[in-house]
Amino acid sequence: MCSSDLFTRRTFPLAALVLCALGSAPTQAQDAGQLNVICSVQAEWCQMIQTVFTRTTGVRVNMSLKGSGEALAQLIAEKANPKTDLWFGGTGDPHLQAAELDITQEYKSASLPQLHAWAQQQAVQSKYRTVGIYSGPLGFGYNPELLAKKKLPVPKSWSDLLKPEYKGEIQVANPASSGTAYTMVATLVQLMGEDKAFDYMKKLHRNIGQYTRSGTGPIKAVARGETSVSISFVHDGPGEKMQGFPVETVTPSEGTGAEIGSMSLIKGARNLDQAKKFYEWALTASAQEMGAASKQFQLPSNKSAKVDPRVPDFKKIKFIDYDYAKYGSSAERKRLISKWEKDVNSLPR
Repeated sequence: MCSSDLFTRRTFPLAALVLCALGSAPTQAQDAGQLNVICSVQAEWCQMIQTVFTRTTGVRVNMSLKGSGEALAQLIAEKANPKTDLWFGGTGDPHLQAAELDITQEYKSASLPQLHAWAQQQAVQSKYRTVGIYSGPLGFGYNPELLAKKKLPVPKSWSDLLKPEYKGEIQVANPASSGTAYTMVATLVQLMGEDKAFDYMKKLHRNIGQYTRSGTGPIKAVARGETSVSISFVHDGPGEKMQGFPVETVTPSEGTGAEIGSMSLIKGARNLDQAKKFYEWALTASAQEMGAASKQFQLPSNKSAKVDPRVPDFKKIKFIDYDYAKYGSSAERKRLISKWEKDVNSLPR
């Protein structure tokens, strides 16, 4: 019988299963210090890595769940007196901005050669102040039952979302608080050119029922029948479907961008040794496979990690040549978000 304790089995059942599979994981590891982590992936994934890392190393993990935009804002606010040691997950652009703002510190892992080229490139262009841990394409989530009930077609392109029949039927996050939504803004600017992209977003604004705070909020609303369509990372769809919700995903025919979910050590971390231990652990194939085990279907950055069949097939998706360096700069992010707030979000719907 598995030795994981009752609290772990009841509170984090997937983490308990992983611990059982590990077999050799110590049930009562000696105190090895603590670690303060901001986690910007889905809650179940955060909880799993928190539980498994603590049980296997003895390091007590204090974890705060925040979207990547909110995480960056917190790290900027506490820069003079950092309370966070490590930032795990969330879109890569805010991680690059944190590197530029000298919030994160250089750390060149010996594991870098084991990672895909796009993950290594994320490290190189940040001068090794962040690293790619997963990737996932931007697209649309939709509720087929709700669309059928309302006699609406499945949107297959960015242009489809402007059709008047979708008025009030679309949700997307606010780019000021969500890395997912900022990826949308940056994708459209690169796909269409800035002027046409903002004209597009003004028209799209008329069809938006709600701008959510979190990037995962819209696809959860789709799954639960609260809205028909979301602009989301498509890897968030299968997890909702596994829970029995009617949700499907599609990527736009004109082309789309992708996030490079990242991880960064915070400059001035109070628990640096523990943070480095977590960092190295999180780059291993076994740790990255916990994403799929917690119903998150991004492409892992470790080339040896087993890829779940529900991970989107990147070969079948039309990607733009996303400029992570330019759109990951703090000045460009601030400029585009300010312009979106002024020119788009201020308009009536």
